[in-house]
Amino acid sequence: MDTPPQPLLTHRPELIARLAEPCHYDVIVVGGGATGLGVALDAAVRGLRVVLVESHDFAKGTSSRSTKLVHGGVRYLAQGNIGLVREALHERTLLLKNAPHLAQPLPFVMPTYKWWEAPFYGIGLKMYDALAGRAGLGHTEFLSRSETLAQLPMVQTEELKGGVKYWDGQFNDARLALALARTAANRGALLVNYCRVTSLKHDSGRVAGVVCSDQFTGQVFELNAACVINAAGVWVDELRRLDGVAGGAAAPAMQPMLAPSQGVHMVVDRAFLGGSTALMVPKTADGRVLFAVPWLGKIILGTTDTPRPDLAREPEAFEDEIEFILSESARYLRRAPKRKDVKSIWVGLRPLVKPANTEGDNTKVLSREHTILVSRSGLVTVTGGKWTTYRAMAEDVLAQCTSHKLIRPTLAGQTKSLALVGADTGSFEFKALCESEGLHSYGSEQTNVRALPGAENWLCEGLSEAMVRFAVRHEYAITVEDILARRSRLLFLDARLARLMAATVAAILADETGQDPAVAEFTDLCQHYLLESKEKVC
Repeated sequence: MDTPPQPLLTHRPELIARLAEPCHYDVIVVGGGATGLGVALDAAVRGLRVVLVESHDFAKGTSSRSTKLVHGGVRYLAQGNIGLVREALHERTLLLKNAPHLAQPLPFVMPTYKWWEAPFYGIGLKMYDALAGRAGLGHTEFLSRSETLAQLPMVQTEELKGGVKYWDGQFNDARLALALARTAANRGALLVNYCRVTSLKHDSGRVAGVVCSDQFTGQVFELNAACVINAAGVWVDELRRLDGVAGGAAAPAMQPMLAPSQGVHMVVDRAFLGGSTALMVPKTADGRVLFAVPWLGKIILGTTDTPRPDLAREPEAFEDEIEFILSESARYLRRAPKRKDVKSIWVGLRPLVKPANTEGDNTKVLSREHTILVSRSGLVTVTGGKWTTYRAMAEDVLAQCTSHKLIRPTLAGQTKSLALVGADTGSFEFKALCESEGLHSYGSEQTNVRALPGAENWLCEGLSEAMVRFAVRHEYAITVEDILARRSRLLFLDARLARLMAATVAAILADETGQDPAVAEFTDLCQHYLLESKEKVC
């Protein structure tokens, strides 16, 4: 593909002015997570007129709260879902190629403590290699006890027999979402965060657009398009209800598509694991999977899979989930993490598709594959799936839109080799744009010489005034949370340090935007990410 043009400015006044202009779009996308952004990019690359609106910030929900893995799904292989694994492995390769600045290969080791574990898991992982074929990132290896300890220096040694090493991928989820947004904007799409859809427009019983409002000013916009795509993640049923209400009394009763579950992740210092290899336990005491994953200088421990009937924007961990992760980590790590060691804890909701007539609450058996529904009025809803397959999901969505004659026929597959913004230049793009705008606080390294107060102690990822201003001018950032949770990942890595830096970041934001950067709200939010602040949730 040809090289995309230089990034567009993303000042909010410009975006709002464009949103207010009369335009009949080909596609309106509702939802700025992985799926919605993937759809917007694919549609824009095909030459369609695209607008995407997101009620909060891009990747505010599930898409910034993953386990940070680009993977084919080893456990899905154990479930016999060969098709899902094969597709995910293929997409993993494309993602690592198209966003090498945000996604890289990562070695994993399964430590073995019983004689049968190495051959049992090793055979499965050899099948994983075979399915990957040329797309494989490395061969599965059987490790001796000493080799396992070399890879995982802090793994529990008592009765350790050896290990099995395999390869998958890792990425920065929120940063990838921003790369998708900026790449779509470069291709002509209009993307606006903090713009909530309040109703759907209908014409003769067909969806004809949306009504949305600026979450800061209350300004209302009417957007027109024959194709409206509901990609709101775990919140898709809310928009489907608006479609049903508009349909009148004769509209069929809407059955919810989802049975959400939540995954809890804890972050501790890297010393608890040692090395740069991830630990994977395929079957814990209750049958779940446990990861200890190096990420941006810290270790992510998780995850859980617990039914969650409500759809909170900031879901809380249940006490038994906290105890599960801590107790299981203690079984496999020589130095067991305690509550006081947790730097940050976050919870993500998974949009698990509920099969018809599902009973019970075991979310582990619900579908991880994506589902696309087209309503009687023509509203296209997509949900389920996972980050790794976002691109394939977007192609499937647009194929459905084409088959239902909601968009004109277009050439598919154009994103397979499309490099995302930053893939070729990485931090050099940031440096060049900073220098062109007089932001000279950028140094020779990503952690630069004029770091913000507190950032000098942040070994995993520095933060400077230039980075904050860059995020406002080129990455849609508006609030302190946007900066410290998703443009940088400090809230997810060290909530205390994020709270410490909030006031300094807020001052820069106020200077850039002229509006309230919501610093008080952010300092309150930090409490949700601090484990010692949590009381027992029954």
